[in-house]
Amino acid sequence: MMMNHRLVRRIAAPAFSLFAWIAFFLTSSCSGSLPDDRQSGLSRPPRYVFLFIGDGMGSAQIKLAELVRGRKPPLAMSAFPVSGTASTHAVDREVTGSAAAGTALATGRKTTIGTISMSADHSADFETVAEMAGRRGMRVGIVSNVSIDHATPACFYAHAASRDGYYGIAMQMASSGFEYFGGGFAKGALDSGRPAGLLLRTMRDSGYAIVGDRKGLENASQGKKYWAYGDYDRSGALGYRIDGGGDRLRLADFVRAGIGLLEGERGFFMMVEGGKIDWACHANDAATAAHEVEDFDEALGVALSFYRRHPGETLVVVTADHECGGLSIGNAAGGYGLHPELLRHQKVSFEVFSGKVCSWAGGGVSFPMALDSAKAYFGLGDVSRDFLLALSSREKAALKKAYRASMNGGSGGSGYGPDPLTEALVSMLNSKAGIGWASDTHTAVPVPVFAIGKGADQFCGAYDNTDIAKKIIRIAALRD
Repeated sequence: MMMNHRLVRRIAAPAFSLFAWIAFFLTSSCSGSLPDDRQSGLSRPPRYVFLFIGDGMGSAQIKLAELVRGRKPPLAMSAFPVSGTASTHAVDREVTGSAAAGTALATGRKTTIGTISMSADHSADFETVAEMAGRRGMRVGIVSNVSIDHATPACFYAHAASRDGYYGIAMQMASSGFEYFGGGFAKGALDSGRPAGLLLRTMRDSGYAIVGDRKGLENASQGKKYWAYGDYDRSGALGYRIDGGGDRLRLADFVRAGIGLLEGERGFFMMVEGGKIDWACHANDAATAAHEVEDFDEALGVALSFYRRHPGETLVVVTADHECGGLSIGNAAGGYGLHPELLRHQKVSFEVFSGKVCSWAGGGVSFPMALDSAKAYFGLGDVSRDFLLALSSREKAALKKAYRASMNGGSGGSGYGPDPLTEALVSMLNSKAGIGWASDTHTAVPVPVFAIGKGADQFCGAYDNTDIAKKIIRIAALRD
């Protein structure tokens, strides 16, 4: 509703308060309605609760993924009947980090940057929704496609003054008693100098079966606690979706297995993180980010299939810990022009291509050969695919400068690993597609929230990220 600006200036303070209330009511309304059996007013709480967290996923990332998908159906989360937005600031910084934001989502309380589910002064632990669910008797699952001791998953089972204490965080999996951990390996067991065997032995001594392949995951059965992981990289994370990998386990596989292990009369709480959306956005790699959002949404689709079998007993909530990169769909170079279909020509992530470029540093790959690789992996210069992929003489000169910097061992500016040539190629394709980035770090913009199922109507409107945990706690009756 639009109001005349002169009229607004004449409105007295009490009337303005009424206007603010009306505006809040309008922004709090939801698109779509919920069937009666899914309203929060029913006395019995949901038996099954899913919380999906797309790390670094703002509204623009969701829209980008749908544009890159093209004629495919919209993402599952976009069709949820309830939507809202959440602010994300930490105690000590407006632009939050994953530890502080993860703590807010896990406990309903604010903390400082880098802190894992503890008070700002590190004097007290905050009980998490996962711990509350376990205390109530529900089974608990924690799933992520980055390392299982990374900030967001850690916030649901661990308490630490610093997110950087990966090994100590990983060791807290064993003492949590949670029935299921799935997805990535433990970064702390790879880069701390401590043997991975000690962590694995501690998990086994605490009653956990450990599986590291598809066969082991598919054969997992109820009655045991599990830590399941797939093929992981040097940081303990699963690979990017855009890089393929044949029969590699994906986020959806771990959600599917988790449901099979956790379902039952006791009910369950499952947190699922799509952690590599954030990493791709730190690198300003739009194509890879779009594929990661799609991977996250595919995992969400598994939970939705379960919801459809148990609509009166299930709540599914989707949100993000923060936005990353200040992504814009439309940029200064292209004006109103937008060509997201060009991103489909990118065949590998910045990480994989940068690895290729680093292998060239020993010599043997000339600049013309590098341009051939740019054409094969990014489509750049291949006008047979699209004339918009043509490279001007100025663009070729910029790529040649970046190529020389990479051959001399230079590093890219994002801080997330790409060499200068890879960074230049990704940036060039983004620009031609009409995609812009304001930053290679997090931003303070509010993040989307989507909900479906029992109690979903409570997630309408605009609120703080701590309220997401509070709503889950109240709806699922997790607090005594």
